[in-house]
Amino acid sequence: MRAPTASDAPALYEAYRDPRVMRFWSSAPHGSVAETVDYVTPHAGDEWRQWVIVEARTSRAIGTLAAGERRRGVMEIGYLLAANASGQGYAREAVRALIDLLFAQGARRVFADTDPDNARSIALLVGLGFQREGLLRAEWETHIGVRDSVIWGLLRDEWPGPNSNRTTGVMPADASA
Repeated sequence: MRAPTASDAPALYEAYRDPRVMRFWSSAPHGSVAETVDYVTPHAGDEWRQWVIVEARTSRAIGTLAAGERRRGVMEIGYLLAANASGQGYAREAVRALIDLLFAQGARRVFADTDPDNARSIALLVGLGFQREGLLRAEWETHIGVRDSVIWGLLRDEWPGPNSNRTTGVMPADASA
């Protein structure tokens, strides 16, 4: 994972324009590379920090990670992976690295907000040790309609750390939250 650049946009556009990948995202699939450039380019005052998931073998951008501080020590995360990169463990590896980073930087809690029908993202979070904390009914108005939101949380004391091989569930690599 590394900071995004405008040159990542064409590769990321493939994911951000894909209706299957964007189904449970909070916004509709992107209509142009320019829209993706704007979305992944950091702006002054952004509440979210962003990273690109890069395939080591090709150095190609295959997805994104984001983290936003909601309260002191409480970080919300989001992630998206291109469909052609699914099934190879990239999402699990990238989200694990992000969690390691956030806890190392002092977060006490990391959480994710998922659509209740997003089985792949839910499996990823459960596999990483997240606990279901609540259901917010009719929370999001998105391109697929008004949707509920499931909140998943993980406390620093529950996280095994960067050197653990912990696997508590199956991780579908094309998960997005």
